[in-house]
Amino acid sequence: MALTVTDPRPIERAEEILTPKALAFVEELHRRFAGTRTELLAARVAKREEVARTGRLDFLPETQDIRDGDWKVAEAPAALQDRRVEMTGPASPAKMAINALNSGAKVWLADLEDASTPTWANVIDAILNLRDAAQGTLSYTSPEGKEYRLRTDAPLAVVVARPRGWHMDERHLLLDGEPTVGALVDFGLHFFHVAKQLLLNGQGPYYYLPKMESHLEARLWNDIFVFAQDFLGVPQGSIRATMLIETIPAAFEMDEFLYELRDHASGLNAGRWDYLFSIVKYFRDAGESFILPDRASVVMTAPFMRAYTELLVKTCHKRGAFAMGGMAAVIPNRREPEVTAQAFEKVRADKTREANDGFDGSWVAHPDLVSTCREVFDSVLGDPANGGKPNQLDKQRPEVSVTAEQLLDISSAGGQVTEAGLRLNLYVAVAYTAVWLSGSGAVAIHNLMEDAATAEISRSQVWQQIRNKSVLADTGNTVTRELVTKILGEETDRLRGEVDAESFEKFYEPASRLIADICLSEDYTDFLTTPAYELV
Repeated sequence: MALTVTDPRPIERAEEILTPKALAFVEELHRRFAGTRTELLAARVAKREEVARTGRLDFLPETQDIRDGDWKVAEAPAALQDRRVEMTGPASPAKMAINALNSGAKVWLADLEDASTPTWANVIDAILNLRDAAQGTLSYTSPEGKEYRLRTDAPLAVVVARPRGWHMDERHLLLDGEPTVGALVDFGLHFFHVAKQLLLNGQGPYYYLPKMESHLEARLWNDIFVFAQDFLGVPQGSIRATMLIETIPAAFEMDEFLYELRDHASGLNAGRWDYLFSIVKYFRDAGESFILPDRASVVMTAPFMRAYTELLVKTCHKRGAFAMGGMAAVIPNRREPEVTAQAFEKVRADKTREANDGFDGSWVAHPDLVSTCREVFDSVLGDPANGGKPNQLDKQRPEVSVTAEQLLDISSAGGQVTEAGLRLNLYVAVAYTAVWLSGSGAVAIHNLMEDAATAEISRSQVWQQIRNKSVLADTGNTVTRELVTKILGEETDRLRGEVDAESFEKFYEPASRLIADICLSEDYTDFLTTPAYELV
C-alpha cells in the first residue's frame, strides 16, 4: 500500500499542497525514519521508569567527551544573526500569519505545534500560508472587506516553523493503513514546498524542534535533514534548527543536542511551561519534594529555574549557538489599562533579566509587545541601525557551573499549594481544551495568550496533587478525587456562564469530561493533546 489521503480537499487550494511529488517525499520520510521514531518513543518510557525507580536524573557519563570537547555549531546565516524579538503564533488562519510577519519582530515562530489544533484543515492551511508567504503572495480579505497584505515598508519577520512533537500522529495521512507521524508530515510538506524559494529569498528552511527528551531524538532530526536536503537537491547546511529545551531530561543533554545537529543547529530555547510540565510528568510519583507550588507562583528567578536558564546561555554561547528566552504571553486589554500597564512592566522586567543574562532574544505572543522586547534588547545590544551588535554570542559565562542537584531542586521554588491554585488549574485546563477542540490552539484566557503547555502543566499538577494527597494551605483540605470532582464541577459551571449555550454543549462539556478523565485516572496521560485529538 502507498500513502492514503483520507480527505484530499479539507480547504480550497489543498491540491496545491497535497501534490503527488510532495506526498511521495512524505512517504519516503516515513519509510526511512518512522521506525526509529517509534523506538525512541519507547526509549522515553523506559528511561522515565528507570528514573522513577532510582529517583535520579544526571548528566550522561557516556557523552562526557562531547561536553568536554572543543567544538562549535555551524555559523548562523545572515538571516538568523539577529533574533532579538521573536513573535510566536499559529500559521493558520492567514490573517494571523500576516499580522505576525508584519509585526516588526525579527523572527516569527510559525507554530504547527502547541499553538495550533492539528485539524487536517489547519495543517494544510498552515503549509499553504507559509508557501504563499515565501512566494510573497500571502493575502486575506475579511468578510467585512478589510484587506490584509504583507508589508513592503519594512522587513518581514524571518519564518522559523515548528512542526509537531514526535508523539503526535496524523490520522488523515495513512501509510499501509496506519496513521503517519505528525512531525514528518509537517516538516515534509513544509520543506518540500518552501525550501528552494526561501533560499532564493536569501533565507532558508528554518525550524524549531519541540519536546525532545534525548540527544538521540536530535540525531534522528539530523539524519532527516541530511536526507531531505539531498533528496530535493538543496545544499547541505541550508536547514537550521533551534531546539526547545522544554523537558527535564533535555536540560541534562544541551551540549549533546547541539552536537548532534551541529551542522544544522541554530540555538536552544528555554520553554518555561513545558519544562515545568515535564518536571511534574517525570517525577510525578517521586514524593513531596517534587511537588510544585501553585503554577502562577513559580517564577523564573526560582533557583532551579535560574540553574536551567543560566546553563542554557552558557552552553549555547560556548558552542556558538543562540540562547533564546521564554514567552511573554500578555495580551493588551484596552478596557483594563492599569492591568495592562502592570503586565507590561512585568514583561519588561522579565526581558531585562534575560537580556542581562546573555540571551540573544526572546519570545512575545502579541504584536503590541514587540516594541517592549526590542527596546530591552536594544538597550543591551545597541540599536542595529547605529552600529549595535546583532547578538550576545560574545558573552561567555565561564563563571556558571550547574549541578544535577541544582536542576532538580524543585523545593527551591518556595510557594504553596492552594485551593485557589487548584481552581485556576481546573478552570484553565477546561477553558483551553474547549477552545482547542473548537479548532484554535492559541487561546486568550484572562489577558494571557495560552497554548497547550499551560493546560498540560495545569492538569498535571492536579493529578500529582491527588496522587500525593497534597494539603491546601488556604483551606486545610486534602486534595482527593472527590474534592477535584467537586471543584471541577463548580469551575465548569462558571464557564457555562461565560460562553453561549451551543459552544458550552459542543466544546466545554466534552473538555470538562476529558479533564476529569485524565486528572482522576490512576494512570498518568503523557500528553493531553493525544486523547483530545480523538475528539476533533
